[in-house]
Amino acid sequence: MKMTSFSLLMVLAGCQTFMADSHADVEKETHQEQLIAEQINKTCEQKHALADELFDCTSASHGTIPVTHPTEIVEITVEPDNYVELPNDEVTSSPDSTESPDNLWLRIKHQLTFPIPDNERLNAQKNWYLKHSNYMQRVATRAKPFMHYIVEQIEKNQLPLELVFLPIVESAFDPFAYSHGRAAGMWQFIPGTGKRFGMKQTWWYDGRRDVVASTEGAIAYLIYLHKMFDGDWLHALAAYNSGEGRVRSAIRKNKKAGKPTDFWSLDLPKETRAYVPKLLALSSILKDSDENNIAWTAIPNKPFVKVVDVESQIDLALAADLAGLTLKELHSLNAGFNRWATDPDGPHRLLLPIESVENFELALNNIEENERLNWVRHKVKSGDSLLKLAKQYHTTVDVIKGVNDMQGNLIRLGEYILVPVSLKSLDSYSLSQDQRLASTQSKPRGTYSLKHKVQSGDTFWDLSRKYKVDMRSLAKWNGMAPNDPLMPGKDLVIWLKQASESQRKDAVMRSLTYTVRKGDSLARIANKFKVNLVDLKRWNQDKLRKYLQPGQKIKVYVDVTRT
Repeated sequence: MKMTSFSLLMVLAGCQTFMADSHADVEKETHQEQLIAEQINKTCEQKHALADELFDCTSASHGTIPVTHPTEIVEITVEPDNYVELPNDEVTSSPDSTESPDNLWLRIKHQLTFPIPDNERLNAQKNWYLKHSNYMQRVATRAKPFMHYIVEQIEKNQLPLELVFLPIVESAFDPFAYSHGRAAGMWQFIPGTGKRFGMKQTWWYDGRRDVVASTEGAIAYLIYLHKMFDGDWLHALAAYNSGEGRVRSAIRKNKKAGKPTDFWSLDLPKETRAYVPKLLALSSILKDSDENNIAWTAIPNKPFVKVVDVESQIDLALAADLAGLTLKELHSLNAGFNRWATDPDGPHRLLLPIESVENFELALNNIEENERLNWVRHKVKSGDSLLKLAKQYHTTVDVIKGVNDMQGNLIRLGEYILVPVSLKSLDSYSLSQDQRLASTQSKPRGTYSLKHKVQSGDTFWDLSRKYKVDMRSLAKWNGMAPNDPLMPGKDLVIWLKQASESQRKDAVMRSLTYTVRKGDSLARIANKFKVNLVDLKRWNQDKLRKYLQPGQKIKVYVDVTRT
């Protein structure tokens, strides 16, 4: 069956699922994530001409809608004294003693227990991994600082070592990864499930990206699922991906129909049907690494990082200096922190390379608590408010109130208020949430970019129709998922192939900034530059108010061949 442009629009509309707020039911949130994956798969399967342009159909055909990696891999230059690089081929050795193999992959290999069936779905995933050995090299680079810690946590809880492959399947071991379904972090938790299993999420901090908090939460969730499904690990893993309600429903359906209820027999979303085979395929490849003739980039079987309690809020730039790390290195180990400092209300822990810990703790002990942040003494001016000051200094109202021992929100003209500020310029904190977003939004995705300031009632679906762009691309350009709620006042970037619908093919377009003068109107400006009034409004939607103000800056796209 061929897909009409109308039906393609309906598929895209189906992707704009209703918004899940902080009180939404977790099952509903997981279900919406799966709906998006299914809609994309259906579009790809019907081979519409635009499908590959709109979606990653290669990944979809393998049963996985890929996560987004908003940052490059950061390799830590400071390594523990006992951290020795091993040749890649050492993974294929078979030491007589399995007590403490030098390569962490061998430690994992000797404890793998899941049976590997001869299954078409599993073999398809196995073949994909074997053909893409460079993928595992990237994974090992990301995993190096965290893998030993995760293996120890899995062993401590007496869980199967196959679970160490979960962050590979979920995120390629990227703490900054996020997905089409609002999932974030190495273990890919959606907001509701993250909160349910202890991952705090605030303006300052997101525990879903904190390696310690998310690993603890993932282990707790997996133990819960394992118990719920009577000890069946494949059912538990499927539920981790698609939600326990979805798997229970599939089991009940098969029981009612007199069919087997093992994982391979269940009617589950395509992404979930491929999810468990991916994990088993990785296990099979490592088990049979000699036969597969594939070298897994060696990870030494030594702890790389240690958790350090700093006991109070600290500027990440200062912490990096004390630890002898670059700011990017420190933030890559502590991806849970959204801003330029740790959360004032905790957690107050940092992951640091073991080699850095002693010097860091000595240096930190010589610094007073009030010296861990930089401060500004702000004199209140006319028009100031706590909210305005919080935005100006990139902090929160609660922090300002706490620092100044304020009970209410009232501030008086002429009084002084202490405000914590970042030690370095904000663009130095390149892995903070704001800077990751700025980097994502500034990446060229078209010839022309527009800004849109979100208004109450805006949705990605409505904006995609207004600007005639693909809805999923629009979300991706702004570091979001299609079903993320849009908050009024948020700035979105829209990338277009042409600035105006009336733009000629041979036009040479240039962007200029016009300063509004007294007596100007949009119509007068449009006439002055020979542009369409509708286009002028569209180019400046984020700036327009009821009246133009002298001195206001207006963007204009001009065809220089016609002026």
